[in-house]
Amino acid sequence: MLIAGFPAGAWGTNCYLVAPGAGEECVIIDPGHQAAQGVEETLRKHRLKPVAVVLTHGHIDHVASVVPVCGAHDVPAWIHPADRYMMSDPEKALGRSIGMPLMGELAVGEPDDVKELTDGARLELAGLEFSVAHAPGHTKGSVTFRMPEAADVPSVFFSGDLLFAGSIGRTDLPGGDMDDMLASLARVCLPLDDTTVVLSGHGPQTTIGQERAANPYLRQVAAGPEGFQAPRRGM
Repeated sequence: MLIAGFPAGAWGTNCYLVAPGAGEECVIIDPGHQAAQGVEETLRKHRLKPVAVVLTHGHIDHVASVVPVCGAHDVPAWIHPADRYMMSDPEKALGRSIGMPLMGELAVGEPDDVKELTDGARLELAGLEFSVAHAPGHTKGSVTFRMPEAADVPSVFFSGDLLFAGSIGRTDLPGGDMDDMLASLARVCLPLDDTTVVLSGHGPQTTIGQERAANPYLRQVAAGPEGFQAPRRGM
């Protein structure tokens, strides 16, 4: 399996291209702010053909390049219905103080083909399988994508802004909710095997085992919500 990722834009949002191998079809995850050039360079480098864009949530730092990427390759974008409005109205999604400075440089809107994600769905794209889990907390429509373990390759978990190495996503933007975040961490993250590789929306790669042992937020969720303090990482 080939997973090529790179940080893009002002927020260093991780964009991932996933394929069975070089020269094959691929899925693009979270082409955000200023990600289009990196997507094209990665496609050329590995001779990949995109078949879909899938989105962990609707914040502009994760979706800003969806329209040009989908348009250039005539592929659909998948997003949870609760976050779909964010592609066309990022100011409402972020609040005026964050959203307004970006409006002049972004071509906001939906691509021609938008498909909606549901909790528990299994997407079969580019010869790969992705299990979808609805994980509200950072936004109402946040989701994660998990790829099953195969041969000597561990399971891979694209966590979006739910779980980071050493932290979790912020909940103080419109649609964020700490109670939802706690419930999502408990329901979606805690049951995963320790060997599961976590590829998040911001920051470095980690594993569930590392986070279970060292992430203060995941440890507090496992022990109980008392004393939990909200982080401010990610958009």
